[in-house]
Amino acid sequence: MTSSAGSPARSANWNLPNAITVVRILAAPVLFWMLLADAGADGWLRWAAAVLFILAIATDGIDGHIARSRGLVTDLGKILDPIADKLLTSGALVCLSILGELPWWVTAIIVAREVGITVWRLVELRRGNVVPASSGGKLKTVVQSVAISFALAPLWLVLGEWVHWVNGVLMTAAVVLTLWSGLLYVRDAIRLARATREAS
Repeated sequence: MTSSAGSPARSANWNLPNAITVVRILAAPVLFWMLLADAGADGWLRWAAAVLFILAIATDGIDGHIARSRGLVTDLGKILDPIADKLLTSGALVCLSILGELPWWVTAIIVAREVGITVWRLVELRRGNVVPASSGGKLKTVVQSVAISFALAPLWLVLGEWVHWVNGVLMTAAVVLTLWSGLLYVRDAIRLARATREAS
């Protein structure tokens, strides 16, 4: 279906991919409750929280594939998708720090970057500019997701204490990529501001 100008009609905002993204956002507070209710006891709630996080974060690839393959990409989806990812990852990190399992400085670095980039995206959206996730941002999200999944699942109960070393390596990689991708967005912000000035 095309518009009168001959270009594809804009997909309705409330489609299947966006609905999946909204479900991911709604799953976040359930995840946080499970982690804090478990209170570091590493019981069934902790395992359930880890499974919920993995399932929720995995839907990021599912809704993206559906949106692209069916032509359902929308501006709303481009904004909601990274917000859902940031809510899940940042919230899980805060919970881990509250439980004393992750240094607060790690959480502060990651959350500050996520909030800063999200605010910038929203500002650009008000100006009519939609800023999609960059390749560096997508890689960062994948590594963060893997690191947090390992940190949430109490695998040390099954595999031994050496898992903590693996968790440390993964979280270090997540912090490095968080800072690197943040610098890429700063570069993009400078370029966008320069292009806006030249256009005006």
